Amino acid sequence: MKIKAAVIQTNVGPVIEDNLRSVETIIRAAAIEGAKLIVTPENTCRMAAKQEDKWAQSYKEEDHPALPFFSKLAKELGVTIVLGSLASVRSDDDKLFNRSYLFAKDGNIKAKYDKMHMFDVDLPNGDKYRESDSNKAGDKIVMGEADGLKIGLSVCYDVRFPHLYRRLAKDGAQIITIPAAFTVPTGQAHWEVLLRARAIESGAFVMAAAQVGTHDGGKQTYGHSMIISPWGEVLKEIQQDSAGFACAELDLDAVEKSRASIPTILHDRSLR
Repeated sequence: MKIKAAVIQTNVGPVIEDNLRSVETIIRAAAIEGAKLIVTPENTCRMAAKQEDKWAQSYKEEDHPALPFFSKLAKELGVTIVLGSLASVRSDDDKLFNRSYLFAKDGNIKAKYDKMHMFDVDLPNGDKYRESDSNKAGDKIVMGEADGLKIGLSVCYDVRFPHLYRRLAKDGAQIITIPAAFTVPTGQAHWEVLLRARAIESGAFVMAAAQVGTHDGGKQTYGHSMIISPWGEVLKEIQQDSAGFACAELDLDAVEKSRASIPTILHDRSLR
């Protein structure tokens, strides 16, 4: 089975409605190019600097305007959409989930995943991030199926935890999505090598859609959205520091060929 797939790169601000209109334009352009699987970045609908703004621009899942929006868009275009994440889904304890969604081409949500690993770090350049101040971590690994595709879901900082991807591979994932809003210093140092390593280790295609540019509060993201083969080859990369998309054809037979050539999944040992 072969499928044309696209990663979307965006530069979002703090207002959900504005960002929805912007990402819709790019998704439609990718669909015109023939993409049948489209992946959007982490924080697709909102990046806000202040805690009060994050909370104000957030919703309970059943009330979130992005979900019927993407459901309708997937159905209209007849495409599978991985909504990279909404970091604006309210939990029951005054925190937010950073939640990824898999929409089938009929518009139905087939899977959803809450980011498991919180980005709580102090970078060498002085930048500080405390994702857990506003977000609640998930506790379930999710491999979803839609339109004949087996898609493993993850979000950004998860990429640094290889056991998650080994589990997705063992669960049968052919494609793994790693939507992100990577910082510039860590992106320059680690982004490509981490993505290629996760593809090689899992023997799966990796689709990494990313935020790019300067956002609310002056935070900067790295961009460089990529599609990577199970052999670790970068098939497509967005190198410009602007919004857009990149397409590549995925031959899903390459997944089994890669795993047969280097059968590390079969050779795993439980170590203590």
